[in-house]
Amino acid sequence: MMTDVNNLQYVREHVREVPDFPKKGILFLDVTTIVKDAKAFNLCIDFLYEKFKDANINYIAGIESRGFIFGAPLACRLNAGFITIRKPNKLPADTIKETYSLEYGTDTIEMHADAVKAGDRVLVIDDLLATGGTAVAACNLVKKAGAEVAAAAFIIELDPLKGREKIEASGVDVVSMLNYDLD
Repeated sequence: MMTDVNNLQYVREHVREVPDFPKKGILFLDVTTIVKDAKAFNLCIDFLYEKFKDANINYIAGIESRGFIFGAPLACRLNAGFITIRKPNKLPADTIKETYSLEYGTDTIEMHADAVKAGDRVLVIDDLLATGGTAVAACNLVKKAGAEVAAAAFIIELDPLKGREKIEASGVDVVSMLNYDLD
């Protein structure tokens, strides 16, 4: 049986590094090559399941769009519901929204107003944690709806961008599978 270090290394080997995307100077870490490999994808879901199997999670909230990829199978494994956090005007019923700051401007995400209720424990999930703005906004949406954010989880965390600090400052624990220094 492979050790945890070997499992992490296996998944890391399946992250495609794309230089200068979406613009020059950016190293894009692509998870599509993880989910393309059944073993790497399963190792990700297994990792997250082990971290949260005893956390009494009612819902997984996946952030558009790669958060859907990891969140839906994890919700099945945890016997939890799955809810989507999307860009504006993508959800068909009444929504609540959260606007957050970007380096240049703002962005907004939405969730159905009736997606969660007071007393629900929600795990917010996305593929990658960079500066943390979107994840904090997603956590704020869940809280605004009256539910508790159990944690925020990611497959990849870009340590130098300090997104973890921003999320933890909002009172939410962070779990990441792979950490990147980018040096």
